[in-house]
Amino acid sequence: MMTNKGRTVLYTGITNSLVQRVSQHRRREIPGFSRRYNTNCLVYYEQFNDVRAAIAREKQLKKWSRSKKEALIGAMNPKWTDLAVTVLGLDRAPATPWQERSGWYRGDPSTSSG
Repeated sequence: MMTNKGRTVLYTGITNSLVQRVSQHRRREIPGFSRRYNTNCLVYYEQFNDVRAAIAREKQLKKWSRSKKEALIGAMNPKWTDLAVTVLGLDRAPATPWQERSGWYRGDPSTSSG
């Protein structure tokens, strides 16, 4: 699951390359919902060996309420840390233009409000 910096939206999807998919989100290459809401922070993931099981799980998660998804994320990642940085070793997600203008994103993202 991916979210934006304000944690106002959650994006759920499947991929056969998590690093590549997260990088696409960060470069805003994914049209539609992902680009519109700038979902560039990886907060939860699961691994599957069987694509059918992954698709079934994705469908299950998409039916869940927001609070149930938040509880799932919280169990694995209580601080909602960007797992792309801590687990995948990618650089921090780029700031949005308004974050750059306001100076909001210059500090440590783990201590920023929002």
